[in-house]
Amino acid sequence: MIVHQFYLGCLAHASYLIADEQSKTAAVIDPQRDVDIYFEKAKELGVEIRHVLLTHFHADFVAGHLEIRARSGATIYLGTAAGAAEYEHTGVTDGDVVEFGDTRIVAMETPGHTPEGISYVLYDLAADRKKPHAVFTGDTLFVGDVGRPDLLASFGVTAEQLATQLYHSLHDKLLKLPDDTVVYPAHGAGSLCGKSLGTERSTTIGAQKANNCSVKPMPVEDFIARVTADQPQAPKYFGFDAVLNRKNRGVLDVAVQNGLRALSAAQFLQLRDGGAQVIDTRESDDFARGSVRGAVHVPLSGSFATWSGAMLDLQRPILVIAETGKQEEAVVRLGRIGIDTAVGYLEGGVQALAGHPQALQHHRVIDVDELQDLIDAGKPVHLLDVRTPTEFEGGHIDGAQHIPLIQLTERITEVPKDTRVYVICRTGARSSTAISVLMQAGYGDLVNVRGGMSRWLEHTQPTNS
Repeated sequence: MIVHQFYLGCLAHASYLIADEQSKTAAVIDPQRDVDIYFEKAKELGVEIRHVLLTHFHADFVAGHLEIRARSGATIYLGTAAGAAEYEHTGVTDGDVVEFGDTRIVAMETPGHTPEGISYVLYDLAADRKKPHAVFTGDTLFVGDVGRPDLLASFGVTAEQLATQLYHSLHDKLLKLPDDTVVYPAHGAGSLCGKSLGTERSTTIGAQKANNCSVKPMPVEDFIARVTADQPQAPKYFGFDAVLNRKNRGVLDVAVQNGLRALSAAQFLQLRDGGAQVIDTRESDDFARGSVRGAVHVPLSGSFATWSGAMLDLQRPILVIAETGKQEEAVVRLGRIGIDTAVGYLEGGVQALAGHPQALQHHRVIDVDELQDLIDAGKPVHLLDVRTPTEFEGGHIDGAQHIPLIQLTERITEVPKDTRVYVICRTGARSSTAISVLMQAGYGDLVNVRGGMSRWLEHTQPTNS
């Protein structure tokens, strides 16, 4: 039996292929939506994918279960509490078994992050028929943390109700597995599905008992207070994806094909003027030098899917601006979070709009040392810091206005229009996204601080903390 982990850094998402060499059969757990990687690995190992298992309806990405079934005819497994998924599937509950060759996968109901949460306990029958080898915990148990229980509040399930279920899933079930059971979670550090995820890609039950403060023995009331407090604000696409993972939606290949239509400048502008939104995926300095009016800027080099899902309208058609050769990556990464509305990209890039200067916009960029000079000279500087509350509390420039990027659209009137606004984040990427949002709202005198607070702290330490 072979367990292979796939890790998608931009979404901090882990998925798994379990290959049984005796039966030449494989199962995939929590696949990402672009599924070539699983079939390539299965071919390399000489196995066929016959099973695809979801631990829950993921909110931060669209799973690839339908794509895998379309290519292999694999059976889809969901927890019975998942209810009315639109596609054919096999419901599993405590003790249900999926077995092939020397591989046995036993379902364990672990609600708490979501009501339908299932963990899958893996046995290598050739090694030990009674003792589990590993458990795939989805978003119930992470390295260093546990799943957040607050994401389904808009669906009528309270965080307190789910936190209570999560407590019992952990203490009555998962933590009773042998200490040397390997834990394979669905996410790692950087995911918004928990607060304090560790950087390790796997762990053991024993290590989590020893080192994970969220699973230490405590009254259920203390646990509820711990896991419901100070959770980061979730992007708006989370609810959209949680619903989409229940639906019998189209497959990714079709969405990508639609998004890779090359558009002339005239076609591009006509679609934009007709109501399509524009996403510019180039680097921040390139966006500053010139882009299409009204474009949202989210660089591919950053947390592209997360911020695209937070800033874009999830239903309107999308036009893509990308570096040459990066168009498909942009469309695929949008599709990973269920944004299938891309209708084409600007052929030739922004240079193709040279004959349409009225369609272009630009803004200034300065380095942190120039910002320091302005502040030291006593010049009036309105600085907008768009980092998260935790980042801001950890240290900020005295006098900065703080509006997290995820809240900027709803709080945009708090930003003054009658003065130059300097925008800063950690590195200069989110601040560039913020500038694109401000320009959409009619702000004109905007300056991005290149390098952000990370570079500021390399130059000087006088921050307010």
